[in-house]
Amino acid sequence: MHLFRLDASIRTAGSVSRALADTAENAWLAEHPGASVTRRDLGRDPLPSDLWAKGARAVVDPTAPPSPDTAALVERLASELVEADAFVFAVPLYNWGVPSHVKTWLDLLMLDKRFGSGGDQPITGRPAVLALSRGGGYGPGTPREGWDHASPYLRRILGDVFGLDLHVAEAELTLAEVTPAMAPLRGLAADLLKTGHEHAEAHGRRLATLTQAA
Repeated sequence: MHLFRLDASIRTAGSVSRALADTAENAWLAEHPGASVTRRDLGRDPLPSDLWAKGARAVVDPTAPPSPDTAALVERLASELVEADAFVFAVPLYNWGVPSHVKTWLDLLMLDKRFGSGGDQPITGRPAVLALSRGGGYGPGTPREGWDHASPYLRRILGDVFGLDLHVAEAELTLAEVTPAMAPLRGLAADLLKTGHEHAEAHGRRLATLTQAA
């Protein structure tokens, strides 16, 4: 069994998305002790943001200079996914959208013929957990309802485009403990975090069951 894990938080200590992903990963590993885990940590080691433009230019413009370094990286990124049986993606909401380093990773992946438009999407049907964290509240009736532009995008790409059997564990109001104006929300934040970990554990166990069945 082989798990792929992506982390995107720029924080190491205190990251909620990393903690949710830890819970899901540990639940999976409990059923697959000694299994291999491929880790790509975009928060600690982001991909150069100019690589996609170089690679895409080489695709659409026959006169553009080739970009062998980009092509080799795209192959490696795609192979990391193809070789995995299950997935954990840990992504925080930054500036109301997908972190730029996650968008770069996804854009590079879709330069690979297997994952781009018209590709055969080789990981279709494989199980995945998406661990999301949001510092504020974005649900119905909140002042910032509709400001979360990351969660819908990630569901579309990972679930609809890549075809993963995607399950989400999420936590909101994660900045309540360190934001005085959010002090009245700390009890709710704690409840949401607890629920997020419960879902992450349940989804991790589900990943383990599905990979055993496969």
